[in-house]
Amino acid sequence: MLHRAVPSVSALLIAIVLGVLLANVVRLPAAVRPGLAVSAKRLLRLGVVLLGLQLLLSDVIGLGAGMLVVVVVIVVGGIAATLLVGRLLGVSPAQRLLIACGFSICGAAAVAAVDGVVDAEEEDVVTAVALVVVFGTLMIPLVPLSAAALGLPEQVGGLWAGGAIHEVAQVVAAGGAMGTGALAAAVVVKLARVLMLAPVLAVVSWRLRRRTGGGRRPPLVPLFVVGFLTMVVLRSSGLVPEAVLGLAEAAQVGLLSAAMFALGCGVRISALRTVGARPVLLALVSTIVVAGLALGGILLVA
Repeated sequence: MLHRAVPSVSALLIAIVLGVLLANVVRLPAAVRPGLAVSAKRLLRLGVVLLGLQLLLSDVIGLGAGMLVVVVVIVVGGIAATLLVGRLLGVSPAQRLLIACGFSICGAAAVAAVDGVVDAEEEDVVTAVALVVVFGTLMIPLVPLSAAALGLPEQVGGLWAGGAIHEVAQVVAAGGAMGTGALAAAVVVKLARVLMLAPVLAVVSWRLRRRTGGGRRPPLVPLFVVGFLTMVVLRSSGLVPEAVLGLAEAAQVGLLSAAMFALGCGVRISALRTVGARPVLLALVSTIVVAGLALGGILLVA
């Protein structure tokens, strides 16, 4: 209900905030912990798999080779710069990776997917999701206003919104504010960034395998990433009825929201007080870098 009233506020953020509030207001019985553990891991991965049904390869390919290169530069450059600045600021490796992927790929869904591979601390996940939503929401008015001030055509402004803003819902809000042409362009570019989730997770998993050594190592390509790619191909085949796609989208939001709620239930507000200003500064830098890469690349190829 709250998400419908304020569409730019992610359902995932609402779920994780509710989990944090519940865990810190009442004492959760031990009997619910196994269920929360299942939600935080298995339901999370199922939600990421269903996310693949939102993508059409034909739409992404239709952007053209130049724009696809720009999307890769946004994601790779955004992640690399955020990781470097995060290291200089002294942000923990897991938290800077969560922020880097959340800001460079697809917001809270990317944060959740990376957590599914690296198994980060709940506080780090909550912080990364909150920062994604705060800074992404600030970009909703900033991108249209900046596009108008720069005199960008409607479609170019939409391309910039899709390349610069973190959450899909936030991209829709900003693109819609600029016009229907801008909205269509923004959504396709954003979905192209979502598609980068699979190769990024594969690289993260590969690096973890190298660091693990002789112990139990994670798979080179996590099974839920294979499922994500399978859903992309299935959607692109045209075999999935529209009614099924609608149900799958609702299920995907529900599964990821359940996972975020479970993660929130593992967080103590007293621990969040120690976060400090460094992750916030890192989020600001990441937002500027991603938006700058997006604008520069789009102006070169548009």
